[in-house]
Amino acid sequence: MIEIKNITKEYTFTKALDNVSLLVEKGQIHSLLGPNGSGKTTLIKSILGLTKPNSGEILINEKSILNSWDYRKDIGYMAQVAMYPENLTGRELLEMVTEIRQQSPVKKEELIELLKFKNELDKPLKTLSEGNKQKVNATMSLMFDQAILFLDEPTAGLDMVTSRELKKFLLKEKQLGKTIIFSSHVLYDIEELSDNIIILLEGKLIFTGNKEKLYKESSKSELEDAIATLVELSRRVQND
Repeated sequence: MIEIKNITKEYTFTKALDNVSLLVEKGQIHSLLGPNGSGKTTLIKSILGLTKPNSGEILINEKSILNSWDYRKDIGYMAQVAMYPENLTGRELLEMVTEIRQQSPVKKEELIELLKFKNELDKPLKTLSEGNKQKVNATMSLMFDQAILFLDEPTAGLDMVTSRELKKFLLKEKQLGKTIIFSSHVLYDIEELSDNIIILLEGKLIFTGNKEKLYKESSKSELEDAIATLVELSRRVQND
């Protein structure tokens, strides 16, 4: 379980997070949504320990992460844009990350088979298509048996078949008790995977709850309309 208590993060010209409090339940898939500049990346970086909030507290399993680093071994992170040494092969990259993390990649072979890129493993990354680079990225991020998974646009660049297989994998991980937080612009992914939806706007938390709660509060019956309506209503309130 991740508990976020009143965190605020200010930069020189903006307040990226404004007194955000949030409870991320264990064993669920949470979608993190919001317009560009809403604070999603800052929130993820704060939980990962890549940036330090000006105030507030973040707890994982009831323990503060402040001035701590060992909790990160239980977190997997899949970045939207993966920048790796392009002269390395996919296999070399996976081996390098395994050596750095000093953990057993217990799900590596399963993911290689699932995502169908075994024949691409020994090719330099610079020669791979964007879809195959994304497969390497997904495998690198998910191959360790970690309790918390962060995924930023996980299906971007994947074909429909591979995207479906990756989503099946995530649903299976949820059944094993994993806590999964993902951001996506693909509404079908959000609708299919989400147990809980988190929406940020201009650094403020404007919604957290399941799809039924979202439809009720927005008075809309379609996900895209519900999200857009709630964002627009919140903008009006913030600007009044």
